Amino acid sequence: MDKSPGSNLGSAKEEQGSEDLKQSTADMTQFVQNLLVQMQNRFQSMSDSIISKIDEMGNKIDELEQSINHLKAEMGMDGAVKATTPEETKPSEGTD
Repeated sequence: MDKSPGSNLGSAKEEQGSEDLKQSTADMTQFVQNLLVQMQNRFQSMSDSIISKIDEMGNKIDELEQSINHLKAEMGMDGAVKATTPEETKPSEGTD
């Protein structure tokens, strides 16, 4: 019984197993890297969407503030007119 052909066969199997392990590790590494890239892309997309919505909300708040200030200015003018009208009627009532 010569052990060298058997040991060569065992060595070849070990080399094949080692090659399979290296390929499996490389495949797993590539899979994880692809997964991380996909997650990063999704995160970036969601982040961009959130920032866009925050900008839209900021613009709407600015418009609302301008509208409120415009209404306050109109009411201030109308209020001044209304305030003078009752005052004008009070002295009229006092003169009677």
